[in-house]
Amino acid sequence: MSGPLRLVQDEGGAERTMQLRTLPLKLRRQAPATPVQPEPEDELGLSADPLDELAERLNDICADAVHPYEIAAILESDGLSDEQAALLYGRPDAFTVAEELFEKVQRRYPGPSSEFANPWRADPWRCVVRGLVFALPGLGYLLGANLFATARMRFGLPSGMLALSVATLVSWGFNQALAHRSYRWLSRVRRRDAAVCLAVGAPMGALVAATAAYVVGGPLGSLCFAAGQSAYLGAATVLLVLGREKFLLVALAPASVGAGVVLAADVPEVVRTVVLLASVALAIGLAARELLRCVRAGDKDAPALRLPLYQELPHLLFGLACGALTLIAGLGETVHQAVQASGHTVHAVHTTVTHAAAHAGAHPGAHHAAGQTKAALTGPAMIALTLSLGLAEWLLFRYRAMAVAALRTSHTSAQFGRRTGGILLGCLFIYLTTVAALDAAATVLWPGAPALGVPQLGAMLLLGGSLWLALLLNAFGFSWSTALICLAAAVAESVGLLTGADPIALQLIGCGAAALLLTAIAGPALGRTTQHR
Repeated sequence: MSGPLRLVQDEGGAERTMQLRTLPLKLRRQAPATPVQPEPEDELGLSADPLDELAERLNDICADAVHPYEIAAILESDGLSDEQAALLYGRPDAFTVAEELFEKVQRRYPGPSSEFANPWRADPWRCVVRGLVFALPGLGYLLGANLFATARMRFGLPSGMLALSVATLVSWGFNQALAHRSYRWLSRVRRRDAAVCLAVGAPMGALVAATAAYVVGGPLGSLCFAAGQSAYLGAATVLLVLGREKFLLVALAPASVGAGVVLAADVPEVVRTVVLLASVALAIGLAARELLRCVRAGDKDAPALRLPLYQELPHLLFGLACGALTLIAGLGETVHQAVQASGHTVHAVHTTVTHAAAHAGAHPGAHHAAGQTKAALTGPAMIALTLSLGLAEWLLFRYRAMAVAALRTSHTSAQFGRRTGGILLGCLFIYLTTVAALDAAATVLWPGAPALGVPQLGAMLLLGGSLWLALLLNAFGFSWSTALICLAAAVAESVGLLTGADPIALQLIGCGAAALLLTAIAGPALGRTTQHR
């Protein structure tokens, strides 16, 4: 989910981007077998209206258009200027040409054709796998729970947990930007360059995140755990971007099995550490193998191409904002109680801190089964959010597929806007309903978990809805808008939390405002036909 969605899901790496169709080439007329006497108005070889010939050439395009502006966009993309419109067709500008073409050609709306097949198809099983690989890393926190000593408290958390949280935020932001840059290479059919980008960026991101954890400080065991998590997240980014999410299931198998054993029996610390290292080593090894294969198979003689780095900045900020909002949802209540208990010095009570380790540093939406009071309250919500990420990706593809279908069948731009608005609300409703259902199921399965109250459920749904809308707008190129809105919500919630405000109220206000703004942007922007051509 880190970057623009590829149009065609192809394991072979055939990544393509949507391009405007250029004007059909003028067909060469065959010489007639017998001389034909020209019509009186065609003695010089000119038609009565040169626009008739253009209408014939653009018949299919004009028949599918729902507004003259669509035709004007295609004319301008093909290089038709106002001067050429006046010289060649006797019209003052390209928009006048487009309007007359729109009137000349009868609407047909044939629906999707072989020439312009709907490219937004997603394999639902692949999305299920991606949802699992987003959620399963949280099982690693069962195995590493003993590494977070509670002797030193900072902001209501064990010092090691604070370092892990900082490392998670850094990894989230860095890998979001890295994934987007790699997808930009893939969209240009430069798989080798994408692999080189990942080979350089993933280790760099892991090193930066581990260094950030070391600067914050904490017990040696927790710092080693943070370093291992950073390395895993870098390797996971490589495999996800290159479409090898099934390899991540293999890498996560030791940690998943080990977590199940830990729930049933007491496992020595050495065994837990070996199992965690096995999962990290498998992820790194599989990622390195895939990168090496892509580099060797790539075209080394491809022309040089440079992509500006500044375009990754909004995605880095968006990753940081998503991480902060998710951590506040998981740890907000613990930090709030610590602030209330100790004023603004922020020293925590031992019994409330232990359970916060459940959610601090996971891949989007971590969880831990040490759940008693606070972990049991937020754990099911975090599980629901992580498991729903696969559905979120599928719904992004589904929205774009249905929007393209609406573009092919709508008769007016207003009708298209209404249809896309309904599609948007429908996809959002399906996603939020599924999140609520997953939370209810996780609450039943989580030992001792209380039922989620209406305010808590509302805060979780607003967070999930905000992130889904932000991902959708990111896919359409509104990266700065989504990054700034989510970042503003994250900063506001963080400041409010550290000053003692109620975390649920903060999430309702922060995520609610973000969801409202994102919806206000998405409705009009995605209702324009030019966004879907």
